[in-house]
This record gives sequence, structure tokens and C-alpha cells, in this order.
Amino acid sequence: MENLRGATAPTSRIKVSAKVKTFVLDTNVLLHDPQSIFKFEENNLAIPVEVLEELDSIKGEQSTERGRSARRVHRILQELLPDSRAMHEGVELENGGTLSIIINPYLLDTTRKSPAMDRLRAILPDLSKKDNRIIAAALVVQERFPPPTILVTKDVNVQLKARAVGLESEDYLNDKVPALDEEASYREIPLNIYELQRFASEGAFALGDREARELYLNEYVLLRSDEGKTMPARYYGDGLVRRLKLPDFVKAPGGIPIRARNLEQQFFMDALLDDSIHLLTCYGKAGTGKTLLSTACALHQTHDDHSRYDGVSISRPVIALGKDIGFLPGSLEEKMKPWLQPYHDALEVLIPSKPPKDPQFAAKKVSKKKQKHREEQMLAAMTSPQPAHASQGGHGNGPVVKPYERLLKSGQVEIEALAFIRGRSIARRFFILDEAQQLTPHEVKTVITRISEGSKIVLIGDPAQIDNPYVDSRSNGLVFCHNRMKGQTIAAHVKLMKGERSKLAELAADLL
Repeated sequence: MENLRGATAPTSRIKVSAKVKTFVLDTNVLLHDPQSIFKFEENNLAIPVEVLEELDSIKGEQSTERGRSARRVHRILQELLPDSRAMHEGVELENGGTLSIIINPYLLDTTRKSPAMDRLRAILPDLSKKDNRIIAAALVVQERFPPPTILVTKDVNVQLKARAVGLESEDYLNDKVPALDEEASYREIPLNIYELQRFASEGAFALGDREARELYLNEYVLLRSDEGKTMPARYYGDGLVRRLKLPDFVKAPGGIPIRARNLEQQFFMDALLDDSIHLLTCYGKAGTGKTLLSTACALHQTHDDHSRYDGVSISRPVIALGKDIGFLPGSLEEKMKPWLQPYHDALEVLIPSKPPKDPQFAAKKVSKKKQKHREEQMLAAMTSPQPAHASQGGHGNGPVVKPYERLLKSGQVEIEALAFIRGRSIARRFFILDEAQQLTPHEVKTVITRISEGSKIVLIGDPAQIDNPYVDSRSNGLVFCHNRMKGQTIAAHVKLMKGERSKLAELAADLL
């Protein structure tokens, strides 16, 4: 069999069989999952040399997950391909497949003729682009070897270009979860009125075998009688459902009381306040209360010396919507503030600043003379110099310190940059990871493995709103984490459906 690299190269180890396929990997697949090399079973795996060049340009990114993934791939390939002979011939993997590095001979010798390359040059003539060269390498494999050749890439545009030149292409499917269930966010379990009354009085009820088999551990359900009476519950395993453990309200120190406004928010608050749940995932469209409730319940559990947690840590991926505004100046907190503004908004709602009293809203009437005298006093106070300490109360000429900012200054609420979380050990913290649907499964794993004993992590996001071009509604870190952790003793999941921000926000989330 003729080898891809020409007559001077040794014989290739690529298998030829009716049951075997050859997968050509794009760079983004290796960056997404460095272990993907070992996940193609007994098939041929081919990596174009252009991929090695792209990895080389990325490996220098010291503080990014991409840079770490690129360096990890390099180490794996160095172990699998220790010398030039292994690089050219390819090697057999432990799972029964093969691994080869592909060099396109038609780029070395442009006088050589190939129908596939002629078709590629007619459709995608610019071979200075790495994407087009990777497609060209896959076409050479397809032309020379009988097994079906498939280009695996997470770049949708590369998939489309590959199909345009007659090459089969697909996404990396190994970490994709099953299609998301678009039905109700919870199950309903029918009971008769006497069973429901017994549950209400005892706080627990044993389900039948059929109902219990359909539930997973810590799943939230609604018990409903034929008369329309309902009660929320949580499945504890062994066929037993129990009543939710909810306080009348939760409250941040110095803040206002917050209550659940619908059934799904009751589920969410129950899981947020249960210290036996160490990992909580939550789906919800805009305005359903993910940010506000998670922040309120976190602060509620960190406000005194007997609290479960020493403080609250908040983070989210730095992925812009629309055109990027470039680098941001200032300290880490100042750089992260635009991305964490939703939490500043939530803290402002939970711990509102007291508005200054205005004379025009005085309860009793005053004479015009007294009113004029009061206005003159206020004008004099505004124009006269104020001592430096006056700004601390919000009445001086210095910046007003909002109540929630004291939590940030004291460290009770801290901002975590995901870029610097590797290597940390986060103990006794309530960790909120917002917009988790923007992360890859590997990135979510990196964050969760930082959580120590006594800590809790909450992953929230909307799988329908993804700006990261390399993940989708079935392969992002939020849905992957829920799918893999579902049914574990220390994990729970809630799906919020009803918007509570405003009627306008609810209509926009549903219709636009």
C-alpha cells in the first residue's frame, strides 16, 4: 500500500477494514479534550501536521486553559510517538486503534496530480489558511485509503467547508449528553387525597416500586391528588419522598427578606440551603431568579459566627456578547467588575442603600419662611468643605459606600477569576459559578476539583444562551456536569422555567 508521506517513508499502520473508520482530528478537538486521542475505540486516528503547528502557537498561553490543554496534548503525543519512525509509520493504541501524523505530499510537490486536491483548490483556493490545509490532509486520507474518512472538528464553519468538498465531517460526540428534555421541569406523582394528607402530617411517604424506579436521587417532584391538591417533595432514595425544608424567608445581613415566588424556586431554595448537597446545577432562562436566589441563600448562610460557610465566592467565564471591547485597565476586581455586574445588581436588591430624606416629602407642612431658611441651610452645607470622614456615611463630597461593598471589602464576598483558580483549594466557601454553560466539560471539572470539604458549589446558566463557539447545548460544561453527576448522594439539579423579573422580560425570553 502506498504511504501518505511518499516512497521514502515506512509502511503505514493504518488499518483497512469494512468495520474501521479513519478519524482526522482538528486542533479544537484536542484543545477541548486532550484525552480524545484514546476515545475513538478500534478506529484509525490521524492528526495533520498543521494541527501540531497550531498547538505550538497556543502552548505559550500560560494563564489560559487552552495553553494548558495544548501542553498536555504535546506531552501525550511525545509519549506515544517517541521517534521519527513512530511518527511516520504511526503506532497502535491500547484501545486497539492506530495513531498517525499526516503530511500532505501534494503540498510538498505541487506537480503531483490528485482529483481530490484539484476539487479542493477549485472550491477553497487559499491553502495558506490552516483550516483549509487540515481539510486537504483529510481529503488525502480519504483518497488513499478505503475506510470511511471523517473530519472531526468543533468548528461549524470547518464542518460546512469539508462537506462542500465532499468530505464527511462531524462534531466531537464523546462528551455530548442526550438531547435536553424540553418538557416540564419536574415530575408529578399522583396520590389519592388520603395519601397526600398522610404525607402532609408525617412529612414523608413511601412510593410504589414503579414510581420510585423512574426517579433519581435528590430529584424534586410534585405530589398531586385527584382533587387538585399538591405538595412539593424531594426523592431521598429507597422509594421515600420527603417534604421540603424551607424557612419563611432568607436574608442577607442588613438586607431585605427574600421568599420563593413559585414552585421551582422552592425547589432551588431547598437545594441551596441543604448542607448535604455539595453540588447543585440549575438551568434557567433570563429572569427566573438564578442569580438573586443563589446569592441570597449564600449570604443567608454566612452572616454569623455559627454559619456553615466562611464566605461567598462568585465567578463567571469572561466571554463577551457581541464585539469585544478590548483589554480592561485596573486591578483584578476592576477588570472583573463588568462581568460580575449582575451580582452587584443582585446585592443592591438584597441590601439596598437607604435613600436620603428629601424635605419635599416631609410629613407635616412648614411655612414658606421656614422652608426658605431650610433651603439656605442645605445650600450652605452643600457648598462648604466637608471633612474626609464625612464620605463614609454617604453625606460628604466623597464617594458613597454602598452597604454591599462592605461585604466585598471584608472578604465575606470575594471575586474569583477562573483563569487563576487552578491549584487553589477552596474550603468552607459557598461558590457560585454563573454562566457555566459557556465552559467546556474539562473547565468545569477543573473548577469542581478545587472545592474542599465544607464547601458548596452552585453551577447556574441557560443552555439556550451560548456564546462560546466550541460548545453547544449538549456539550457544554453545565449540562455535562448535570448528566454525569445526576443521582449522586451529594448532587442535585433544578430547572427554573417561570420568569419573575418582569412581564416584559418574561415575554422577551419566550418570544424573541
